[in-house]
Amino acid sequence: MKKKDLPLLDHLKELRVRLLRSFIGVIVVFLPLIFFSNNIYELASSPLQELMPENSSMIATQVASPFLSPLKLTFYLSLMISLPYFFSEMWRFIAPGLYKTEKRFALGLTLSSILLFYLGILFAYFLVFPLVFGFFTSVSPEGCKSHDRYLQLSRFYSHNFLSFCDCLRNSCFNFLTKLDRD
Repeated sequence: MKKKDLPLLDHLKELRVRLLRSFIGVIVVFLPLIFFSNNIYELASSPLQELMPENSSMIATQVASPFLSPLKLTFYLSLMISLPYFFSEMWRFIAPGLYKTEKRFALGLTLSSILLFYLGILFAYFLVFPLVFGFFTSVSPEGCKSHDRYLQLSRFYSHNFLSFCDCLRNSCFNFLTKLDRD
């Protein structure tokens, strides 16, 4: 029996195995990065801290914030690093059901999506975030001290990284769907 001729439950079992492997891949990346979570947070917060006015600082508004914020950023980073492994697991699940021409097209689309995902992260971190942080720190009223919160920064990064990655990836998808393959 061919792999693509398996019953639905067997396909679901294989999908479960692939998703479990992907989750284990995230954990394998996350565990060593835990030891560097404070360094990762410092690197992530450096564009903001460089632009903050004198006598301003990051504050913790919850007891666990100084502990949880670096861990959250480290987890997001481990998700980003393990993304190619996730895509390879999904590819191994999907590929047996595709024709040869579909495999070629889907492989190119997957590789370009991964590349654009990482380019979106770099674009946001090095170009957009310094401009955004510079704008917000420059428009604060006279006499208003800036005290940014730990958890807000990790939330800001997670939401905006995904937004920029989606913008680049979706523009690629839109371009590729408009191509006439005839």
